Amino acid sequence: MRMTQPTHESADAALRDALAETLGLDADRVAAFHADTALFGALPELDSMAVATLLTDIEDRLDIVIDDDDIDGEVFETYGSLLSFVARKLVDKAG
Repeated sequence: MRMTQPTHESADAALRDALAETLGLDADRVAAFHADTALFGALPELDSMAVATLLTDIEDRLDIVIDDDDIDGEVFETYGSLLSFVARKLVDKAG
């Protein structure tokens, strides 16, 4: 039996921490992100180099593996799309 809610919650907390720390964003600003908050192209701090650093940080925090083939432009379009991606990776890991 899969427990998607705790996975989603843990993904959300880890993702917010990773965004704040990796991009140097104010924690209150990141806490206010919602599913439709635009990321890539809207946050000057999130450039292509920061994407690589952020992905590595997320992998380390959540003990998941993110392959290059997993990533496309839509993943970083909004906070919600990135959160859904991370939550799916956690569910996949849990089996």
